[in-house]
Amino acid sequence: MNTNPIYVFAKWQVKPGRIDTVKALLAEVALKSREEKGNLFYNAYQGNADENTVMLAEAYADQTALDEHRNSAHFQKIVVEQIVPELENREVILSSQLNF
Repeated sequence: MNTNPIYVFAKWQVKPGRIDTVKALLAEVALKSREEKGNLFYNAYQGNADENTVMLAEAYADQTALDEHRNSAHFQKIVVEQIVPELENREVILSSQLNF
């Protein structure tokens, strides 16, 4: 089993007029995600050129921690059920750090 940290980078394109709703929901998700045992960090950013672009940078201790995050009540109820319907597009990249 891979015990290396997993980094998650996500880009959300929020539907016009829905950014305030998404930001309010995201604030709750970020707070609860940071409390998870296997979470290393959870940061959110808003685009300067396009306020409807939201970027997330997250890290989890391992695959088990990421799975626990994705199966958590707050991820399912807030991200999947409430935020995703407010998005035009969602891209998520799972990655491992390159150590040079």
